Amino acid sequence: MLLFILMAFFTWLGYHYSVGFVDSLTASFFLEAPEKTAVTGWILYIGWLTLKYIYFFISRVTAFYLAFLIAYTVTSPGYSILSSVAEKMWAGKHFEADDGLTLSGLIVDLFEAVKIVLFGLVVTIAALLVNFIPVFGQILAFCFYVYYSALMFLDYPASRRRWHLSEKIKWLWQHNGTGFVIGVFPALLSIIPVVNIFIIALLFPFLTVYATLNFTNIELQKKQTHSSQTRT
Repeated sequence: MLLFILMAFFTWLGYHYSVGFVDSLTASFFLEAPEKTAVTGWILYIGWLTLKYIYFFISRVTAFYLAFLIAYTVTSPGYSILSSVAEKMWAGKHFEADDGLTLSGLIVDLFEAVKIVLFGLVVTIAALLVNFIPVFGQILAFCFYVYYSALMFLDYPASRRRWHLSEKIKWLWQHNGTGFVIGVFPALLSIIPVVNIFIIALLFPFLTVYATLNFTNIELQKKQTHSSQTRT
């Protein structure tokens, strides 16, 4: 419950300020519609209206992720523990224990979360830039957010193994299908105005466990395959 409250509060607070910041950059372009005079006027108006809706879609997703990064950093240690418990229950005797809950471990978790946040800012800037490409840009921007969502959830079990950011990205690249399945639902939730904050905060523990179990299952299969090859 505490994690839910913290996640919802910091996401809402960040979203409130992020929307204002993002709109201040380019929203003035959409304040006044082109005059609908003659054929060229209507063409310009339709293009302006299309871009307006596309901008609204991407800007809200961008604002949500900027806000979510703050909440993600603050609540990261708690969700790392949840991920570890879920992995232990799933892996059973194959579970490899880490150093447990220590101050140094919490610091490492926070450091890894900050790295994910900084990478998220790069993703956000890239998404804003490609958004200017009609149609294809919006699809590409959405894919950025899908895989970045997956990266945030996979960060918990991967950080427990003390993986670096480059290793996590490599894992996503190698298992892009699994990554898409993990990240597409959170990315779609981010589109829903206002309630997305509370929905994602409510579902975040379940999404964390879901991503952890998918990650753990793949890693266990790799170990079993490697063990079988070694014996032969």
